[in-house]
Amino acid sequence: MGVLTSTKVLLIGVGNRTRGDDAAGPAVADLVRATEIPHVRVLEHSGEGASLMETWRRDDVVYLVDAAHSGADPGFIHIFDAHADAIPFEFLRYSSHAFSVAEAIELARELGHLPLRLTLIAIEGKAFDAGASLSPDVAKAISIVARNIEMEIRELPHSAAGVATCTNSA
Repeated sequence: MGVLTSTKVLLIGVGNRTRGDDAAGPAVADLVRATEIPHVRVLEHSGEGASLMETWRRDDVVYLVDAAHSGADPGFIHIFDAHADAIPFEFLRYSSHAFSVAEAIELARELGHLPLRLTLIAIEGKAFDAGASLSPDVAKAISIVARNIEMEIRELPHSAAGVATCTNSA
């Protein structure tokens, strides 16, 4: 990877706000958006794979935050470098779409369509039932993840672009 002199940064919070811990991604997006970091786009996304690949195609650095269900303790934070790590398909399965986050990342890797840097952050959930609230351990992890992403983004070189926010509920 080369040195970045001007960086297009995107944070994508994947999940469903009405399904308990599946709201982890959107909750991280909310916290990062609230910091009003210049030069970063913050999106909320359903996790449909083809749409995700299109969403990140013009960005250099992408943070993708989703809920996980791997059997680890609730609130455990899994971090994957999409260029270096295989993404485990089996624990990112709360999407209602057949083409999931993990499959989108793996296909983009095979096609050479990953951004310069794509970090998948998956927060281990506990309760995914409709109408459930965030678990306390997941809520704590959301704060940690948002703070760490904010610190990393602030250290990146940026262009003169401003903050943009939008929602994709594909």
